[in-house]
Amino acid sequence: FFFQAEDGIRDVAVTGVQTCALPIFSTGDNYSGPVTETSDAVLALDMKTGKLLWSRQLTQGDAYNSACNSRTRDNCPAEDGPDFDFGQPPILVELGEGKRALVIEQKSGMVHAIDPDAGGEVLWQTRAGAGGLLGGSQWGSAADGQRMYVAISDVGILTIADAAAPGGRRIAPDPKTGGGLHALDLKSGQIVWSAKPAECPDTQAICSPAQSAAVSAIPGAVFSGALDGHLRAYSSGDGRVLWDFDTAREFATVNGAPARGGSIDATGAAVVGGLVTVMSGYDQFGGMPGNVLLVFSVDGK
Repeated sequence: FFFQAEDGIRDVAVTGVQTCALPIFSTGDNYSGPVTETSDAVLALDMKTGKLLWSRQLTQGDAYNSACNSRTRDNCPAEDGPDFDFGQPPILVELGEGKRALVIEQKSGMVHAIDPDAGGEVLWQTRAGAGGLLGGSQWGSAADGQRMYVAISDVGILTIADAAAPGGRRIAPDPKTGGGLHALDLKSGQIVWSAKPAECPDTQAICSPAQSAAVSAIPGAVFSGALDGHLRAYSSGDGRVLWDFDTAREFATVNGAPARGGSIDATGAAVVGGLVTVMSGYDQFGGMPGNVLLVFSVDGK
């Protein structure tokens, strides 16, 4: 859930999850200066009073807003990034012997494990992606009892000539950059396996292998959608692609409305009651637009 931050947590985008009997949440970058010590951080609050119990800042001095990447930069803060906010909540995992951790991946490309019972002490850190404005891991990771599963965005943006576009130019995703899925050992942070990003076909006008959407895990499989329009299920054991469905096409819908899939971004697959549900179509940053909600089952019924 999202909630507004006040009292010193100023101009910070906040994503939260209630766990450890405490409200635990992650924060984004500052949108203006001066930079606070609670941006790009994981924070814990007192359940009854809302008092800040501890904060672990994982990138210092980060202030950025969209003006920094526009023609008019008047509202861009002096820090001008690096825009390494958290776009996902931390995940509480058990490490055994009474120990536990909060694991979270950042747009910096770094994966962090911190101790919720020791004031957010850092347990391990692992680089999984290059990081950047649309880099690292964006909307959500997943974990089971042994591993954390991290999809990599690292979207590349191209500016290409287009007489029909305002100013004669438009943006398009780079078909050669981004993507990939990693499994990390929860105790050590070591990468157990990595699945390479898919290759964009030359025949597809708009394509990116970036995997920005939130990841979903079930026993034996990890679901990850990509900007190329594919929803893939990977083996949680070794990263092999078990199932691949191209959603970037037209569909006959149950309500008779015209529908077409496109890039999969932001929201991930929901898995419940033997069904896998996913939204397809996302045209920001040059992605493929679409408007379809797809539901899959094992037997197709």
